[in-house]
Order: sequence, then structure tokens, then C-alpha cells
Amino acid sequence: MEVSERDLTAFCGLYCGDCIRYQSRASDLAGELHGESIRLHLAEYAQVKQRHTEAFKNFESFMDLLAAISDFRCDIPCRLGGDGCGGGCDIIACVKAQSFEGCWECHGFATCDKLDFLKPFHGDAPVNNLRKIETYGISNWARHRDKCYPWV
Repeated sequence: MEVSERDLTAFCGLYCGDCIRYQSRASDLAGELHGESIRLHLAEYAQVKQRHTEAFKNFESFMDLLAAISDFRCDIPCRLGGDGCGGGCDIIACVKAQSFEGCWECHGFATCDKLDFLKPFHGDAPVNNLRKIETYGISNWARHRDKCYPWV
């Protein structure tokens, strides 16, 4: 199924195609490494190895991290029925309750506290992008979008 620019426009103004979770190769690789580590019984190997090598003392935490990275993959943009940012998204619920196409149709999006949980990862990009969607429209805004993550 081909996914359009419009489909990749999240209700909050983020662009799913920029998200580290969207169709993440890192998730796939982490899942493969996690599975292979279990198959090879690397936990038992690490118990022996940690007596001589400091790095193996955190093997259990490493396995937990691999599982978490594997689980954060998102294959379906929220506009097409995906789970948004990993579970019950207040933004999706709000937009749908008001029969909006996205937050850009709400006059109060610039000060909406439902967007606050995005700030640690995305800074002001959601609000800036919502303004761009207002200006350029949902099918033409993406080339003008802010970076999804401030560290990129």
C-alpha cells in the first residue's frame, strides 16, 4: 500500500515519515539480535564472562533494551489507524471527538496542553508544523516542515 504525504501527516502536526518508530529498521535489528541472543543462550555465557569482563555485567539490561527497541516499531501512521506515539493518544481522541482533520483546525492548538508530551522529543516542531499545515494545506506542507527531532 502506498502511503501519501497526507497519510503521513499526524493529527498533531508531526510527519510520520521522519519518526524513528515508523517502519524502523532499528526495531527489526534489535528484535533479531534479541532473538539470536536467546537462541545462543548468551545470558548464560554472559554470567561466566562477567567474571572477567566488566561489559557483560549489564547483559540483562542490554537484553531489556533490545526488547524495548524492538517493541517501539510503528507500521501504520495514526491517520490510517495506527496508535500514534505508542498507545492511547489524547490528541487522536480529541481530534476525532471534534470531527477535525487535525489539530490545525482547532483555534487553540498553539497553547493546547495535549501537545506538551511531545516537547521533550520534538520541541516546538508540532506547533510550527501545524501553522505550516494551515498555510500550505495538508497535501503540500511537508517540504516546509521543521525537523522531527532537535538532535538531528
